[in-house]
Amino acid sequence: MVSLMSLWLPILLSAVLVFVASSVIHMMIPMHKSDHSKLPSEAEAMEALRKYNIPPGDYMVPRCDNMKDMKSPEFAEKMKKGPVIVMTVMPSGPMSMGPSLVQWFIYSLVVGVLAAYVTGRALGPGEPYLKVFRFAGATAFIAYAIALWQDSIWYKRKWSTTIKYTFDGLIYGLLTAGCFGWLWPR
Repeated sequence: MVSLMSLWLPILLSAVLVFVASSVIHMMIPMHKSDHSKLPSEAEAMEALRKYNIPPGDYMVPRCDNMKDMKSPEFAEKMKKGPVIVMTVMPSGPMSMGPSLVQWFIYSLVVGVLAAYVTGRALGPGEPYLKVFRFAGATAFIAYAIALWQDSIWYKRKWSTTIKYTFDGLIYGLLTAGCFGWLWPR
C-alpha cells in the first residue's frame, strides 16, 4: 500500500498535464467545433425568452410535477407537439473563463487523488510501470469519461459529442497513468 501523501507529485503533475492537454484540445484542435448547433432563428428565440428573465439553472420543457401528470393527455400532447427541450441557462453578460478553468483544475486534482487512492490501495511501492499505469489510467479514464454517457442516455446529448469527450477522457487518463507510472515510489 502507498500513502496518498507520497503521491502528491503525480497527482499535481497529472492535473497540470490534463489542464494543458484540455486547453490544446479545445482551443487548437477543431474537434469540438460541432458539439453545439446554432438554434434556428437565434435572435428571435433569444428575444422571446429574454422577457421571462429566466434565472441561471437547468430546465426541462415540457415538465410535469409528478408521475401522475406525466401520464396525462395534456402532457402527452405537449410532448407530441414539441419542442422538447433540456437546457442550461447561464448568467447573462461576458463569459469569464477564469472561474471555470479554476474549477476544471481542481476537478483534475480530485481525479488525481482518486487515481492515487485506488492505485495506492491496490499496489505497493516498487511495482512495475505498466501495472501502475493500468490502475491509475483506468481510474482516471472512468472519472473523466464514463459518467458523461448518462447525458446521451437520458438527455439525448448527441452521441458524437459524448464519444469525442470520451476520447478526451482517454487522453487525460493516459496522461494521468503515465505520470503515476513514472513517479511511482520505488
